[in-house]
Amino acid sequence: MATSNVAIANRALQKLGAKRIESLSQDHPNARSINACFELVRDAELRRYDWAFAIARASLAADSDDTLFGNWNRFVVPNDFLRLLLDDESSSVVDWRIEGMRDSGDASVLAIVTQDAAPLKIRYIARLTDPTFFDPLFVEALACKIALECCEEITGSSRYSLKDDYRFAVNEAKRLGSIERAEKDPPEDEWVEARR
Repeated sequence: MATSNVAIANRALQKLGAKRIESLSQDHPNARSINACFELVRDAELRRYDWAFAIARASLAADSDDTLFGNWNRFVVPNDFLRLLLDDESSSVVDWRIEGMRDSGDASVLAIVTQDAAPLKIRYIARLTDPTFFDPLFVEALACKIALECCEEITGSSRYSLKDDYRFAVNEAKRLGSIERAEKDPPEDEWVEARR
């Protein structure tokens, strides 16, 4: 069965023990509550971790606008950009900065500024809005987070067990590889450092 935004919303409502909905635009308090936070919570959850299904690549051309000062090149990020992944696969030092903002029309004016030359090859977390592409563990984590956000409004109480459900869902995603973890270098041994 394909995942839908309504299915995710109903999973959140199920966790709250609340009445299910037929659509997010339905004239029902549960639908209004979830609809009010759905996109913001989804984007925050996508941005929070390196979800493997949301990692995208792009090759960016330099923007014609110069930075106001410094010898920097400017690269406008893709419209679906949520977060830059700085694990440059070339193993070189990456000196990139994110500058700018998004306007209310969702047109991106965010840019990466760097002294690197074009094209700039990046890996980033993309804003995915089609739930059929979501990893099942992301769906569970998102449903838990939406339930946590809407709990008091829908049920009139705080359910702290939802925090445990959320943590469990994220930990399972990490354990099973749905969330990528960058390799970490082991700590340098003092003996090895002294010999350099």
